[in-house]
Amino acid sequence: MTIPGAGERSGRQPPFSLRHLALCFGLIAAVVCGAGLTVRAMAAEAADRPVGALLTGTALFVAAAAVLRRRHRLMRAVAASAPTVAAPCPMPADDPVPAYESMSPDEFEEAVAELCRRDGCSEVEVTGGAGDLGADVVATAPDGRRVVIQCKRYSPDHKVGSQDLQRFGGTCFAVHGAHTATVVTTSDFTQPGAEYAAQCGIGCFGAEELAAWTAGTGPSPWDAQR
Repeated sequence: MTIPGAGERSGRQPPFSLRHLALCFGLIAAVVCGAGLTVRAMAAEAADRPVGALLTGTALFVAAAAVLRRRHRLMRAVAASAPTVAAPCPMPADDPVPAYESMSPDEFEEAVAELCRRDGCSEVEVTGGAGDLGADVVATAPDGRRVVIQCKRYSPDHKVGSQDLQRFGGTCFAVHGAHTATVVTTSDFTQPGAEYAAQCGIGCFGAEELAAWTAGTGPSPWDAQR
């Protein structure tokens, strides 16, 4: 950044001065009072010396014009040097519930992991991918329980069925050592799938439960299984 030297002008206007403004208005008041006294004197003199009264009036007009020009220049300088108050930036609106359906499967897993962190889980890991054996997110709940979550980013017309639940049920407890196991989906569950999950103690978080968890108006998966 170039810093202007001693002989250069930085382009900044002189600072606003209340003293100059007060002097300006005081001068105007003095002129007005003097004009009043002069008019009275002129009225008295006009009867005796009309030519002298005319010359005095002309001089008064010229002086008043000069004062008005000075006032106009001072007011322009004050306006230019007054700090500009920027309009307040509108506060951003609260973020809406994320459009999970538009996310990729990996993004959805990361979003669920972030919800776990937000609600106090520690040791949160995204483990989804080839060879994950059904566990996409693992974490430790605030009360110490091991949380295992499988994420299903499905379209609304693609429900999680019993086969999905059976594959997850075969590994979530025996392999991953879950204390609470939940399938979280952007869709819903078929009736056979929900019945199997209930028999095995697996939580089912459909779109409605997920939206409530995200908004903070509903329980987390581990709290829902207390």
